[in-house]
Amino acid sequence: MLWIIITLLVIITDQLTKYIVVKNIEPSDMIPVIDKFFYLTLHRNPGGAWGIFQNNSTIFLILIPVIAIFVLITIIRNNDRFLRVVLALILGGAIGNYIDRIAGGKVIDFLLFYIGSYPFPIFNVADIAVTCGTILLAVYVLFIYKEPEKTEQGEEQNEE
Repeated sequence: MLWIIITLLVIITDQLTKYIVVKNIEPSDMIPVIDKFFYLTLHRNPGGAWGIFQNNSTIFLILIPVIAIFVLITIIRNNDRFLRVVLALILGGAIGNYIDRIAGGKVIDFLLFYIGSYPFPIFNVADIAVTCGTILLAVYVLFIYKEPEKTEQGEEQNEE
C-alpha cells in the first residue's frame, strides 16, 4: 500500500509543479532562486537526460511502458518494503514524464542549477524521483539484498 501512495505522490507533485511552471514562466525566463546557482526556467525536452535521443522520442513512448510494467510486476511479486519504496520512486517518476510525452510530445523541465559557470542539465521532480530511486536501488542491490536460501529440495525459502 505504501508503494502506491509514494507512486501517486511523485506523479501528483511532478504534474502539479509542471502545471505551475507552465502557467507562470515563459520559456525565455530564468527566475533566480539562489542567484548564480539555482534558477526556475521552462524547457520542453523532446529527448532524455542530457538530451539523449532528442530526434527519436518514439523510443521513450515504447520503452517507458515496458519498464513501468517490469517495475510494477517486481513490486507486486516482492515483499521487501525498502525495495517496494525504491521502485515506487522510479515508477512514479517514469509515469510523470510519460504523461508529458503523451500530452505534448516533450517533457517539461524547469529546475536549473549552475555548478560554477557550467549549467547542469535542466530537470524536474520526476527526474529527481527516478534518480533517487536508481541510487537507492544500487544501494539495495550492493549492500542490502540477500539471496534467498535454498531448501534441501532446491526451493527458495523467503525470509519475512
